[in-house]
Amino acid sequence: MATAVKRFEYAVRDPQGNIQKGVIDAPSKDAVATRLRDMRLAALSIEEVQTGGLKTEIKIPGFTDKIGLKDIAIMSRQLATMISSGLSLLRSLTILAEQTENPALQRVIYECRADIEAGRSFSQALGRHEKVFPPLMINMVRAGEVGGFLESVLLSIATNFEDEVKLRAKIKSAMTYPVVVFCIAILAVVGMLLFIVPVFQDMFESLGGELPFLTQVLVTMSAMLKIGIVPLIIAIIVGVTLWNRNKHRKGFRQRVEPLYLKAPVFGTLVQKVALARFTRNLGAMLRSGVPILQSLEIVGEASGNIVIENATKDVRDSVRTGNSLAKPLAQHPVFPPMVVQMMAVGEDTGALDDMLDKIADFYDDEVEATTEQLTSLIEPIMIGVLGGIIGFMVIGLYMPIFSVFELVK
Repeated sequence: MATAVKRFEYAVRDPQGNIQKGVIDAPSKDAVATRLRDMRLAALSIEEVQTGGLKTEIKIPGFTDKIGLKDIAIMSRQLATMISSGLSLLRSLTILAEQTENPALQRVIYECRADIEAGRSFSQALGRHEKVFPPLMINMVRAGEVGGFLESVLLSIATNFEDEVKLRAKIKSAMTYPVVVFCIAILAVVGMLLFIVPVFQDMFESLGGELPFLTQVLVTMSAMLKIGIVPLIIAIIVGVTLWNRNKHRKGFRQRVEPLYLKAPVFGTLVQKVALARFTRNLGAMLRSGVPILQSLEIVGEASGNIVIENATKDVRDSVRTGNSLAKPLAQHPVFPPMVVQMMAVGEDTGALDDMLDKIADFYDDEVEATTEQLTSLIEPIMIGVLGGIIGFMVIGLYMPIFSVFELVK
């Protein structure tokens, strides 16, 4: 019988005296302690992570094998910890592959290890898996290899990706409630129109008499939905398929993504998310020693919005001709004056990476505040809309009942 694998949080002291924290999967605390000793780390605390109840992760075959940004962040931090403890890169990759729960990531790590054994560099091994590892990570690792500071680069990658994961989690948390309520409203309306309204319609018609206006509206909507439900489902499937097929095409993005920034209520949130991602990635790459022209090309593509990507190209052209980094940004409204001025000060003082981090932190806080405001605004609106829809349908169905006794007589 196989031993159940548990998750443990640990705190350790490395050979340099620094305290490191992380998460590791193992059958028991003793196994964790043994593994940490093999990594030349002195364990300070080992605590089992409780994953029961609502925190239990649901694993669905075909979906949980996907390698997400969180997996890459954990991998980078653990790899940096092991390298800083004196383990070789090959040994560190072997340990990572053995302890990861994601089969897809495990295969990729083993392939990277085989490439390194065959004589390739770590960045070249990562570059052979461009769909797994972002260009940001590959180029930062390359800069760390050349400069001899791979450990600090991996820590920077881990911190950068962890911040990105937190940002995405904040947005998902804010949008979960409105989306769930909206889906419930749609299902309730469709269910009543398809199954409840026809029952009342047959009853009313058997009694005779003229139906009230609201009831007539519901009956008409029910008849239309019965006819159009299949074409509607097909249209939705075709629409989603076309969207997934074209959403990364440049021509499609040029037409659609500028509309995101102009959307009421949500446009400001999209802008702040893109700015936080742009400044954080650019700061991380510059700090890691990646050339500025190469950094600008990568962070523009990683920003997630074609407007910022186009602005970044203008900045790259300006820097290539010897001009400043911040000046071209002032020509693009997507960059607020505060961002432009702070980047200009960072250039003048030689601390551009630190200034970019401060901008990213500011917009992270702004995103959190904006999502909280949206949630507090959307919740009562969605409740009111859902209540209005259900109330309208209930009133429409029960209005004829008031005249039932007259019709029976």
